[in-house]
Amino acid sequence: MQANPPGARTRTEPKFPGRLATNCGSTPERTEWLRRLPGVVRDLERRWSLTLGAPYEDASCAWITSVTLADGSTAVLKLGLPHFEGAHEIQGLRFWGGDPTVRLLAANEELGAMLLERCDPGTALRSLPESEQDTIIAGLLRRLWRPAQETHPFRPLSRLMEYWSHETEVDAEQWPDAGLVREGLRLFQELPRTASSSVMLATDLHAGNVLRSEREPWLVIDPKPFMGDPAYDATQHLFNCATRLRSDPDGTIARIADLLAVDRERVRLWTFARAAAEPRGDWNNDSLTLARLLAP
Repeated sequence: MQANPPGARTRTEPKFPGRLATNCGSTPERTEWLRRLPGVVRDLERRWSLTLGAPYEDASCAWITSVTLADGSTAVLKLGLPHFEGAHEIQGLRFWGGDPTVRLLAANEELGAMLLERCDPGTALRSLPESEQDTIIAGLLRRLWRPAQETHPFRPLSRLMEYWSHETEVDAEQWPDAGLVREGLRLFQELPRTASSSVMLATDLHAGNVLRSEREPWLVIDPKPFMGDPAYDATQHLFNCATRLRSDPDGTIARIADLLAVDRERVRLWTFARAAAEPRGDWNNDSLTLARLLAP
């Protein structure tokens, strides 16, 4: 075997974390994405002059790795798998411009590739007590909520609700409480239509998607942008505080709604609708118990 010439980099094939590989087996489109991934990574490595680190093992919806740039600085390379909710992540990061998200350093929309600002030390917000998470999440969301210009690529929140409703209706034979699910589906249609304002939403902001950084105390990663009702954006953090939400649903919802200065009842209805009717693999889970506690 011929030795590499002096100064040449040794290129290794990208590795696939187990969770990501499993997730990619769910559809033919994702299987094909995974098959093409090594070539795409090699192309980006050349195009952006990157030295790759090891991929993040806990990633399940994207291939992510730390990288070193030609000037010696560090960044993060992310390639998102085909995913309805995250289709406009690149455009969203451009819209927010690093305030308060990680900065987008370069992107290839056709490949779904992003070169991102690296958060150091990168500690997740979930390392703090939930009461502190509440305050930080609320502050970040209120900075994210901005109106977009009249011409923008972002989908209305109603599109996400339509997508979820279709997925849920396909599983109708598995519903253990059809009345509860139907009420959730009804609210999926009603709540976007009755919102008093429409702003850019992150839709998936929780304490695992907020990292400590040097540029700001905390930065948002992995936004899934849609335009719509700000009350909706309270729900993902609420679901990630599951024990507290089930033990004191009214008090927990009231605290988050007040920190966000949004209507408590709309947050409660959105939380109920998601617990009752959001698509899932297991319909006999704790979400339906929560839905019964919150039922209108």
